[in-house]
Amino acid sequence: MNDDFPQGSVWLVGAGPGDPELLTRKAERLIARADTIFHDALVGEGVLGLAPPTARLIYVGKRSGRHSKDQTTIDRLIAEAALRGERVVRLKGGDPAIFGRATEELDACRAAGIAVSICPGITAASAAAASLGASLTLRGLARKLTFVTAHARAGETLNLDWSSLADPQATVAIYMGKAAASAVSHGLIGAGLPGDTPVALVENASLPNEQRFHTRLDLLPLAARTALRDGPALLLIGQALKRTSWGAGAARRTLEA
Repeated sequence: MNDDFPQGSVWLVGAGPGDPELLTRKAERLIARADTIFHDALVGEGVLGLAPPTARLIYVGKRSGRHSKDQTTIDRLIAEAALRGERVVRLKGGDPAIFGRATEELDACRAAGIAVSICPGITAASAAAASLGASLTLRGLARKLTFVTAHARAGETLNLDWSSLADPQATVAIYMGKAAASAVSHGLIGAGLPGDTPVALVENASLPNEQRFHTRLDLLPLAARTALRDGPALLLIGQALKRTSWGAGAARRTLEA
């Protein structure tokens, strides 16, 4: 059997939404073989605890304007570790290829002649939908699923194509959307999406402190202000969110007009 993790190689590994049981078997195996792990803020202790005791754990997280290291530095550190002959895991919350800055890290490794691969992970939208007991698509009602990030660069305002997002037959999953809840609500309603469109907010999806909140698009700014705490939150918007069962184990609230 070929060794898919030789010395001097890099894997970008999806840590999933937070619950260690939602890791893939491959992700767990790669973590257990790593010499060095560069990990994000959203990777919990339960996942990091799978690393061998000899592994170096290096925090390179970025949280809402508070960056431990800039992306160029992260790229350089990953490449340097691999060039020393280490097995390197770049451990990212969710799926590395969804809003994970994977392209920059892939390019940096390839430019240095380093073998680099991706191990996918469960993205937050899937975990949030599972917690809600909902499907993100629904025959005849939600034919399209769109992933969007509401994170804007420092000093820039959120600039999304609201007209393309305001599709009544779509479900929109907005990552890092808590701070932009007002802009999202106004933008989508201004583009024609009804104010009573169902919205679910899920904070800390899949974790023991998960919070779920059901509201509607016109009340989204109030919900984000009053219901959410300081954890990462995902916004799910669309008619498919009418069909939720709110599975067991998490706090939930509803705000209606």
